[in-house]
Amino acid sequence: MEYVTAVPHPRSEAAEPARTGRRSLAVALLFGALGAAVALLASRQRWAEGTASVAGGAFPLTAKGSDVTGVPAALAIVGLAALVAVFAVRRAGRFLVAALLALSGAGIMAAALVSASDSTALDEKAAQASGDTTATVAALSHTGWPYVAAVGGLLILLAGLLALRFGSGWPAMSGRYERGTDRPRKTARPVDPERPEEIWKALDRGEDPTGA
Repeated sequence: MEYVTAVPHPRSEAAEPARTGRRSLAVALLFGALGAAVALLASRQRWAEGTASVAGGAFPLTAKGSDVTGVPAALAIVGLAALVAVFAVRRAGRFLVAALLALSGAGIMAAALVSASDSTALDEKAAQASGDTTATVAALSHTGWPYVAAVGGLLILLAGLLALRFGSGWPAMSGRYERGTDRPRKTARPVDPERPEEIWKALDRGEDPTGA
């Protein structure tokens, strides 16, 4: 009669952290890369539009995300670099890089949300178009792209938090690529004097292979 026990197998217990590490690594890579792409794309889109009063009437004005603020695009690039650097460092260095990744995402979110209703860029364009330094934009409206950039920042933030939580178990760059690491040298095999090729070499040197 066979008995079934509820005790988990040791091998399955040891494999669970490895599976968790692989899943968290895949999700962090996806979130980090996707978040940076979304933030960069959103920074190139139209965030605000309005008009300026000129001699010929109302002059249409538009402002892209990069005109309003350059922070999201810059931090997206920093986040990508930090995402790659996570695998090149270990221990405390990995923790610091993961923190930088999370802070990059938080910075993108903050900059995008603060700039969602900003009119400074369009006011400057209105002053240039009208020739009046005190002119401001009229009929001001905003698009949803700043919030898209904030979503990209959120994804980068989540990638950084995953790296902080599970990064210690992720693989690192192979040691053979690290500077100053010497490869192990192969030890030479001992010479067998009884081998035919060694006997012929001894005869060529004028030695007696029999040792007599």
